[in-house]
Amino acid sequence: MKRKSKSRLSGILWVVILIFLSIVITFPNWISIFYPEPHRDIVFNAAYDNHIDPYLVFAIIRVESKFQPTAESPVGARGLMQIMPETAQWIASQQGIEEFDAADLHEPEVNIQFGCWYIANLSQEFNDNLPLVIAAYNAGRGQVGEWLQSGEWDGSLEGVKDIPFVETKQYIENVMQNYEAYRAIYTRDK
Repeated sequence: MKRKSKSRLSGILWVVILIFLSIVITFPNWISIFYPEPHRDIVFNAAYDNHIDPYLVFAIIRVESKFQPTAESPVGARGLMQIMPETAQWIASQQGIEEFDAADLHEPEVNIQFGCWYIANLSQEFNDNLPLVIAAYNAGRGQVGEWLQSGEWDGSLEGVKDIPFVETKQYIENVMQNYEAYRAIYTRDK
């Protein structure tokens, strides 16, 4: 009786080990369910055109809209990357787009192209300092400039706790966590 019990236990242990190994080996494949790449071609093309990391774009989209193209915030930000109509109008003018309608922000291609251009523009202004770029995407470049000038925040990831806006602190942390997850999943062997 003990021998049957031991062999059954040994068989169960082997099944558990095999399941564990299959999960570990296929980790990036199943975890990607939680970190999808919707509109992948649009994101990659717009990100590469603007010299930014597409996985940063996916991280921002995941935090901003949870991949809902029709998302609209209480303050009026629209689409996948939650762009304010005024910001979009400015982006359109900077790109020489004369016929722009804020309703176009619900179109993934327009929203992602504008969002990527804006991230690149912020990256240029803030010397590719990722926490500053992410903070400016959330709170606005003027606000971030004030924090830097007043010494409230030094622009570092370690100093995020010094940002006076709780929403922006949490936003930077969320985007960075998502960005790190995307990079870990999709650039593992690259």
